[in-house]
Amino acid sequence: MRPPLEIAPSILAADFAALGEAVRAIEKGGAELLHVDVMDGHFVPNISIGIPVVESLRKATRLPLDVHLMIEAPERYIDAFADAGADSLIVHQEGNHHLQRLLASIRHRKLGVGVAINPATPVGTLVEVLGEVDVVLVMSVNPGFGGQKFLPGSLGKMRMLRELRERNRYTYRIQVDGGVGMDTVADIARAGGEILVAGTCVFHAPDPAEAVRKLRQAGAEALAQRV
Repeated sequence: MRPPLEIAPSILAADFAALGEAVRAIEKGGAELLHVDVMDGHFVPNISIGIPVVESLRKATRLPLDVHLMIEAPERYIDAFADAGADSLIVHQEGNHHLQRLLASIRHRKLGVGVAINPATPVGTLVEVLGEVDVVLVMSVNPGFGGQKFLPGSLGKMRMLRELRERNRYTYRIQVDGGVGMDTVADIARAGGEILVAGTCVFHAPDPAEAVRKLRQAGAEALAQRV
């Protein structure tokens, strides 16, 4: 059984000259996933990493690689990222005209299937696919850059997704990405966030392993208080 709260450090915030050390640090802290942000400079205004880095990370860790595709035409690269060692792929609702087909192609490769929505995208745009995904990612900042401030409106989306899941007996988990830190983790956990993507607050901390532990502990304490 998966824990009620999982920490998925985002490698985007790590020192790219020492990725192996960064991975070992979060493993030591007990992180459940490694989040990999792939950006192409078109879908979002930034360029990050791609298939070769995913291949290298696969060799460096046994942690599941949670690959977030912030790219145009992601359908072209499903097989390549699957072959590179991704365990799950998250694609965006925005700009994908054949979202169900795209999600099915990820499932066909026996990967975890995730769908993401940007801050300005309503949860209602996902109603036709919520029964077909393992994860729904709520972007709590506008995607493209790390270190941004958490957008409080994201909390309402988490609550709505939790209610929709309970009402329809869906099985997806709620992931949150953007502005996750010690000052926001309690609100996120109480609202329904279950997989917390944390970049800056982990990899910019003096001790990333301890940062992972503290984040999980704060989230668990908030969950214990939730009515």
